[in-house]
Amino acid sequence: MAEAARILVVFAHPAVERARINPSLLDAAAAVPGVAIRDLYELYPDFTVDVGAEQAALAEARLVVLQFPLYWFAAPALLKEWTDQVLTRGFAYGPGGAALAGKGLLCAVSTGADEAGFRPRGPFGARVEAYLAPFQQTARVCGMDWLDPFVVHAAAVAGDGELAAAAARYRARLQGLATQAGR
Repeated sequence: MAEAARILVVFAHPAVERARINPSLLDAAAAVPGVAIRDLYELYPDFTVDVGAEQAALAEARLVVLQFPLYWFAAPALLKEWTDQVLTRGFAYGPGGAALAGKGLLCAVSTGADEAGFRPRGPFGARVEAYLAPFQQTARVCGMDWLDPFVVHAAAVAGDGELAAAAARYRARLQGLATQAGR
């Protein structure tokens, strides 16, 4: 019998065909043994999420990675829909809802703006982590361990070498986490 995935990457990008970094990040993740990928926009173009299938995938994982581009300081709409539909009372939280307890949660995000824009005195007024606060709170409510996010800034303007380096860093991070999750 095949070993269950230790890391589940929940990927949400509504226009991946136009993306610069996310396809490379997805390829880097797929190359790590023990990683399973759920491409939400491929699976659910009509936004009708198969809650049972998603909950089963989450239940098997030891670490959950939410990979998405940050659009106007938030996740794409389908990731919000997925969260609302899948992380239900009795499954993810509340009485009997311990399916995610003790699992790690990592956000892997890309931004179009450079890192300087996400400084407290920059045009956006806060670091990227501030915009990920709802995910951090979700981890808390679900009893998950929040991990420092993986962030790629300026993905829209970065050179090919910078994008390749970011993908290599992502793969290395996931490999390290896979090793930890396998213990």
